[in-house]
Amino acid sequence: MFNYFRKELDWGGRKLVLETGKIARQADGAVLVSYGDTIVLCTAVGVRTQKPGQDFFPLTVNYQEKAFAAGKIPGGFFKREGRPSENETLVSRLIDRPIRPLFPQGFRNEVQIVATVLSHDLENDPDIVALVGCSAALTLSGIPFFGPVGAARVAYIDGQYILNPTAEQTEASKLDLVLAGTQEGVLMVESEAHELSEEVMLGAVTFGHAAFQPVIQAIIELAEVAAKEPWALSEESDEQKALRARVDALARAALTEAYTEKQKQVRYERVGAAKKAAAAALVAEGLDADKAKGLFKDLEADIVRNAILDTGLRIDGRDTKTVRPIMAEVGVLPRAHGSALFTRGETQALCVATLGTAQDEQIIDALEGEYREHFMLHYNFPPYSVGEAGRMGSPGRREIGHGKLAWRAVHPMLPAKDKFPYTLRVVSEITESNGSSSMATVCGASLALMDAGVPLVRPVAGIAMGLIKEDRGFAVLSDILGDEDHLGDMDFKVAGSEAGVTSLQMDIKITSITPEIMKVALDQAREGRLHILGEMARALTGHRGDVAATAPRITVINVPKEKIRDIIGTGGKVIREIVEQTGAKIDIEDDGTVKIASNEAAKAQAAIDWIRGIVAEPEIGVIYTGKVVKTADFGAFVNFLGSRDGLVHISELTTGRVNKTSDVVNQGDSVKVKVLGFDERGKVKLSMRVVDQATGEDISDKVGPKGGSREDGPRRDRNAAE
Repeated sequence: MFNYFRKELDWGGRKLVLETGKIARQADGAVLVSYGDTIVLCTAVGVRTQKPGQDFFPLTVNYQEKAFAAGKIPGGFFKREGRPSENETLVSRLIDRPIRPLFPQGFRNEVQIVATVLSHDLENDPDIVALVGCSAALTLSGIPFFGPVGAARVAYIDGQYILNPTAEQTEASKLDLVLAGTQEGVLMVESEAHELSEEVMLGAVTFGHAAFQPVIQAIIELAEVAAKEPWALSEESDEQKALRARVDALARAALTEAYTEKQKQVRYERVGAAKKAAAAALVAEGLDADKAKGLFKDLEADIVRNAILDTGLRIDGRDTKTVRPIMAEVGVLPRAHGSALFTRGETQALCVATLGTAQDEQIIDALEGEYREHFMLHYNFPPYSVGEAGRMGSPGRREIGHGKLAWRAVHPMLPAKDKFPYTLRVVSEITESNGSSSMATVCGASLALMDAGVPLVRPVAGIAMGLIKEDRGFAVLSDILGDEDHLGDMDFKVAGSEAGVTSLQMDIKITSITPEIMKVALDQAREGRLHILGEMARALTGHRGDVAATAPRITVINVPKEKIRDIIGTGGKVIREIVEQTGAKIDIEDDGTVKIASNEAAKAQAAIDWIRGIVAEPEIGVIYTGKVVKTADFGAFVNFLGSRDGLVHISELTTGRVNKTSDVVNQGDSVKVKVLGFDERGKVKLSMRVVDQATGEDISDKVGPKGGSREDGPRRDRNAAE
């Protein structure tokens, strides 16, 4: 019934299994991949015909995690999976980036890749498994694909590279790097690092590339027995070749002249006018201008790329290493906790930092379990940033991906949570864009956090590198423009401090790049990064030393764990009362850590005193301030230390005779009491008589026995004798 094939290999100390022919047989390609007990089903389907007028490659990658994979039921009101989570979006991008360059140039048929996590052992991350599976599914499908692709995760622990680390090993690692590529070279890198050197980062990429070669070989061997017949590739027709030559003749001179304009918007207008004029000429000659859309882009790429290789000068007149002019400002928004405006050339990011409490942490319901994130970085790219009018809605894949890249760059430099107990949120509004707005976000976020008083280990900056590679040579470009990104061969983003790299992301648009090119790019990126850090230092060299006046002040105290229930009270009664009366926010952790936050020092101190009073034990001979909570014939009950009640016997209310308790105190009165001791049941015995209620002074040496003072005692005796 099943035409079943299986390939198995030992990889990184665990068994990797590729299976096909049993599940999802109507897809063009379907592979079930297992690594440990993590299992992902990957499918590939292509449409045989191209839509008329299609001028781009409609590739869609959907990575989806099913809650049942970890034995869970989805949280929330709707008990089924809904819109993609942030992690699902990021992994979808992770799969898309290395496979997209491997489809034939000019291929415009729709292709959909779906990766579904069916089982998660909480040790082996499904992202690498899914990437390998999607590569295998495409290779088996017959869809034109110049793969297969391999992938791996690399950690760096105690000076050693670790292949596909477990979740526990990843926590202990100074590096979390994911890469993918072919037999020839690397296509994609994504990483977070703790200030590692360029040599260590390059070594990790080299190690990972060698490590996934057996996986590529296994996919090839599976394809030899299970692959479908490859689709026939249509070659460029004589008609299309003639059209290409005509586009070149009509537009090359005007486009070459347009690309000498250094200002982006003016250049775009001139390029648009040149293409419009050429298209009109094509129509006048009876040719189909719609078929020429992609040919114009090819011509633009040829003009820009060869100009750089021939002259060493770029569109805006810079050489290959120069970074555009930088202007950095901080404190631009008076009510924000921290803010920065970072401008580099025609790219600008307005970054705003907000400090919150533990109640503001993001709760994430992942397959691995629910956890909290105390640092968030959100990136927004409105259409006005590129001079366009467009639809605005919820963040897209690009915005989520760019925000996560900047998050990875800044995250290693944050102070430890126990040293700086704030929840941090940075929002980056891209107000202008002409290349590498994600790296502008890294720079702006670093400045905004320091402006808010966050003690970063060191400032962080980022730079985007590009590549022009032809048979006659290559050029690595520092701080690329938007056009150089679109028309070039590489988008290589490097972020870090002066001490080392904190994040690296690389996307290649050609089949692969060599270690030599990567080394040149890393070295050149370091020069650019140090230059940018120097420019940022003109605005701010380090954190402000204290949080902004508008930010909440958080005080951390520790209480005995057995006292937590006293602070909370029955049904939360006590802690609600503290919050309502003081206006402070209070977070209590299971280990007895209590965080008190307020924008006003007096309110925070009131809450601190209240809590300390609750957990403190009464000491004999110490005077406390309390409140009368109940009166009786025999005395008054006084609440002090927040949660302790004691009895002031009627004879201890005041000097002299007392007929009724209410003659001295009433419920709600604030009084000062001295602890006399404890009765046989542990109840506290208090006295007001020996305390000056005005000053709180202990006057026990001035009063006599119960019922009078040393001054009036003998006088009372004489009167009695008379």
